[in-house]
Amino acid sequence: MCQSIRGRRRPPGGKAFPWLSRQGMGFAPCVCDASTSGRETESVMTKPAPKMILFVCSGNLCRSFMAEQAFRKLARQAGLSGPEAASAGLLDLGGAEADPQAAAALREKGMEAGRHRSRALTADMVERADWVLVMEEAQRDEVLRRHPGSAGKVRLLKSFSAQGGGGADPDIRDPYGKTPYHYRTCFAEIYFSLEGLLRCI
Repeated sequence: MCQSIRGRRRPPGGKAFPWLSRQGMGFAPCVCDASTSGRETESVMTKPAPKMILFVCSGNLCRSFMAEQAFRKLARQAGLSGPEAASAGLLDLGGAEADPQAAAALREKGMEAGRHRSRALTADMVERADWVLVMEEAQRDEVLRRHPGSAGKVRLLKSFSAQGGGGADPDIRDPYGKTPYHYRTCFAEIYFSLEGLLRCI
């Protein structure tokens, strides 16, 4: 796993990310597929730090929306002025509002939900992004099918998870239409993945 933000030193004897403390956040543990994690994060570190990160899920109502908003908050707390963050979905839902339960999960953790409207993934979005981070292996395959020239920038968000682990589900599952517990668990997986992602910037 990546260990530190480029240009930012780890505090002596302390955590690299004291502002990302998990204490009191009420998160359930999560893990990622180690075989995917090591390969993808090593690939990331061979490239320059990104200027634009695009989070992608199915409809841009829950997971990619939460990832975009949470990344912005955590990046600000880390003292970073960049990279920019955006989100989109593989489905065109015509500018639908964010899932209210996803918005509630963000607010529950002190994060802004904003006035989000869904966006469908376009070739221009993929072209502008330095990294395209998807929630599921099937979504990675679909992005690569639609945009075969993007192979060097598309990877699983959960491959950055600070939890590590081996043999676990590499996907961040869609909580849409499920219980608040599923939304909180989904947000926790996103949060831990973003924690690892920030170590690679």
